[in-house]
Amino acid sequence: MPSRVYLDWNATTPLRPEARAAMVAAFDLIGNPSSVHAEGRQARRLVEEARATLAAAVGALPRNVIFTSAGTEANALALSPGLRGPSGGPVERLLFSAVEHASVLAGGRFPADKVGHIKVTRAGVVDLDHLKALLKDGPPALVSIMAANNETGALQPVAEAARIVHDAGGLLHIDAIQALGKIPFNINAVGADLATFSAHKIGGPKGIGALVVAEGLAGPEPMLRGGGQELNRRAGTENVAGIAGFGAAVKVALQAFAEDAKRMASLRDRLENGIRAIAGATIFSDAIERLPNTILFTAPGLKAETAVIGFDLEGIAVSSGSACSSGKVQPSHVLSAMGFDPAVAQGAVRLSLGWSTEPDDINRALEAWRKLGNTLLRD
Repeated sequence: MPSRVYLDWNATTPLRPEARAAMVAAFDLIGNPSSVHAEGRQARRLVEEARATLAAAVGALPRNVIFTSAGTEANALALSPGLRGPSGGPVERLLFSAVEHASVLAGGRFPADKVGHIKVTRAGVVDLDHLKALLKDGPPALVSIMAANNETGALQPVAEAARIVHDAGGLLHIDAIQALGKIPFNINAVGADLATFSAHKIGGPKGIGALVVAEGLAGPEPMLRGGGQELNRRAGTENVAGIAGFGAAVKVALQAFAEDAKRMASLRDRLENGIRAIAGATIFSDAIERLPNTILFTAPGLKAETAVIGFDLEGIAVSSGSACSSGKVQPSHVLSAMGFDPAVAQGAVRLSLGWSTEPDDINRALEAWRKLGNTLLRD
């Protein structure tokens, strides 16, 4: 039997060997990183080395990196009322784009009546004119816009959004979880006040994320209180092995990302051309800049749940979009926000590539799609 083909890298990635090795070494340490004895200092050293690695990778200072249990927690921590920049007043409301991840759509710690949605275009890009109008109509806002969409791969104009937000006296949070390791990202270059990351999207372990804040930002207030861990910003004994694996994955991903991105883009383009040639498929957000590894497509009459199962039976792992809905195949809120009919949103299938994707994986995916197109889409 041929091996399976994994094309769901935006959901999670395989653990990089370097991350695994770092975690195994960390598991052998017995010290608590808050302890002052030698064993504790050994554990603390691993945490701080990983903190420095992530900070350097995204243009931050190590003291402004807060490790969390996941990207979801990092987003929830970032979305806090009362955040204050170096020269502005506290933010009193939250604005986020309609295509954000579910952990941002939940609104963090803002009350429901202090939350607003920013429209997106048919291509899936934030409507900056609508953002300007929303910012004019109310007190200072925290704005949350993802760097790259997890379903379509669409890159958002975050640097331009930052200028608009700052001119209005607000702050910008960027969910950069899908961006890290796939496109260049630097919080200073894009003007982010807060940015969030997740280890398992770049070859690190599941269950570890990070919030990075710009120098001079006051807050956010901790969600978890207790000890003084994470520079008094997130209580709880640190996940030393997870943090070590995160740091190792960041180091490898940033070293290889330019070459990996070029190779993935070439494979993605070949896969897209093959998909389009069968059953009149449509590729979403294909006219704008996207992540080099992501395809979201549909075809007339296609049902995502049936297609995902069909691909799976052919030995290929794909998804219907975000993997954060308890395994349920649901209509894409991203496509709905882009103005597509619910029937279209119910038929979208996502294929996402990674650093170990091979040309033969593309061949097998196209062969599977030909079979599915001849069976699922018959009149």
